[in-house]
Amino acid sequence: MVETTKGRKEEVVTREYTINLHKRLHGCTFKKKAPNAIKEIRTFAAKAMGTKDVRVDVKLNKQIWSRGIRSVPRRIRVRIARKRNDDEDAKEELYSLVTVAEVPAEGLKGLGTKVIEDED
Repeated sequence: MVETTKGRKEEVVTREYTINLHKRLHGCTFKKKAPNAIKEIRTFAAKAMGTKDVRVDVKLNKQIWSRGIRSVPRRIRVRIARKRNDDEDAKEELYSLVTVAEVPAEGLKGLGTKVIEDED
């Protein structure tokens, strides 16, 4: 028997999520809020996409740090893309790229997870 269908974790996909950082950073020391926010985004992406290799975009990092180390945004809308690793010597064959998603004018209320069709 040869498996012809790929597992769900194997396919390349892009999704938009709203991450509630306020909930994840509750009780966190002030001077560690922004670094811990980045770590929480990494763990969220790893769990959502099933990849160990998670790469955070520079713009997302800047947005988290934009109000300083202490006052991290309560919620953030991110776009997580599971992509193929082109490196031959890479341990994982897939990695996740986390970027900032544009927030509509109405705000984050009622926005669920959204699957993005690739433009390729």
